[in-house]
Amino acid sequence: MRYLHTMVRVNNLEESLEFYCGKLGLSEIRRMESEAGRFTLVYLAAPGDAARAGENDAPLLELTYNWDPETYGGGRNFGHLAFEVDDIYAVCQRLLEQGVTINRPPRDGWMAFIRSPDQISIELLQKGAPLPVREPWASMVNTGVW
Repeated sequence: MRYLHTMVRVNNLEESLEFYCGKLGLSEIRRMESEAGRFTLVYLAAPGDAARAGENDAPLLELTYNWDPETYGGGRNFGHLAFEVDDIYAVCQRLLEQGVTINRPPRDGWMAFIRSPDQISIELLQKGAPLPVREPWASMVNTGVW
């Protein structure tokens, strides 16, 4: 058995790609459109997984965009996606500067949560040991739900 992908439904494909690729740093590996099924699938990979994902078709994040309008509720019910990062403070600062709300700041130097435009909860985990606790992160309070 091997992990292939996680699928999340998105309401606005361009907005979601701007978030996942433009802000979070994932890259598009492949795309499939089905006129008969009226949907578009876009497969994304984290930078550290892009080469392997291109070769093995995994691990991937699948964005499913249904062409006919549909309301998706309860993104939090999905659970969350998790990505390991080299420097949690630098990643959170970059996301903050791009207008992304840090719902659970990395107060402990190890874990943070953000949400996608479709309210999917995304966990960011520091690679290896937690970084030393530092400001302004240590004093930041949670914003919304994560």
